Amino acid sequence: MDREPGVSVRLRLTLSYAGFLMLAGGLLLAAVWVFLLRGTPAGYLVPDLSNLPLVFERGSFGPAVFGPAAVTVLAFLLMFGLVGGWILAGRMLAPLTRITDAARMASNGSLTHRIRLPGRKDEFRELADAFDSMLAQLDAHVTEQQRFAANASHELRTPLAISKALLDVARTDPHHDTGELVDRLHAVNTRAIDLTEALLLLGRADRRSFTRERVDLSLVAEEAAETLLPLAEKRGVTIETSGAITPTLGSHALLLQLATNLVHNATVHNLPARGTVRVTTSGSRRTVVLTVENTGETLAPELVSTLTEPFQRGTARVGTDHAGAGLGLAIVKSITRAHDGTLTLAPRAAGGLRVTVRLPAAPPRR
Repeated sequence: MDREPGVSVRLRLTLSYAGFLMLAGGLLLAAVWVFLLRGTPAGYLVPDLSNLPLVFERGSFGPAVFGPAAVTVLAFLLMFGLVGGWILAGRMLAPLTRITDAARMASNGSLTHRIRLPGRKDEFRELADAFDSMLAQLDAHVTEQQRFAANASHELRTPLAISKALLDVARTDPHHDTGELVDRLHAVNTRAIDLTEALLLLGRADRRSFTRERVDLSLVAEEAAETLLPLAEKRGVTIETSGAITPTLGSHALLLQLATNLVHNATVHNLPARGTVRVTTSGSRRTVVLTVENTGETLAPELVSTLTEPFQRGTARVGTDHAGAGLGLAIVKSITRAHDGTLTLAPRAAGGLRVTVRLPAAPPRR
């Protein structure tokens, strides 16, 4: 924003200090004039000053002497107030200079600088700490976005490179089976479309561009389980659902995508046979909870902590017929965050994964 130049805060504080000091000095001199130089009111006890070496007679320190002395005192107070106020204002506003410098560095793209203002807690240090926290969050967000963009570019480049290779083979070999070529191109393009739709959904969740409505999380979980029941039966996995009514406020479509991703992830990454997926919902006055857990291989906590990162795949995720785009849990994390909730992943002691989504409960109907 373009602004016209104005008086600095330091100069205004200096003038305020000097003005206050001048006002206090003027009031003090006025009190001296009223109570000491204009005569002693009746009834006041006047001390005996006869024994002092020097005694001023009445009128010896009158207006002729008091006026120049008062001007001299006020001039001294003015200079003292200006100099002292300038120094004090500079010391008080020094933290703002460091905060301003950090803000300029951040506006130029440097998000790694931190103010780290020393000293005890006060308003300036609270502002500096809040600014440091904001810079840390921005730095982490930018780093995450850069890594996401790099991974997305790599993932999108893969199907395009495969399509180009297939077309090059067909062009150099005119007798190649076109039916097989079409099927493979169809599969590759489908994967690219799924990845693009997943990226769009992830961006929509991050922007929170949706209308909030009352949604029963238990019904959403049941709908997701019914949708994926054929896939579960094909893979020999049993899906169990249970839970009470759990109303929350949010987007039905996004919450359904959240539950579908969790159930799909739990179904695909399960035991080779006789696996189980348990979907439960519970709630309280303030929170509703969706828990999806599955049987499977034992997972290390270090691996589990990375599964919500975009394009992060577990040990058995690559090369399967339902490997997906690597964005399932990343989308779940974004949808949960967009609904002001929390997402927790924990490995099960017997093998498999337990995913817990906590969302704010909807207020009771009136």
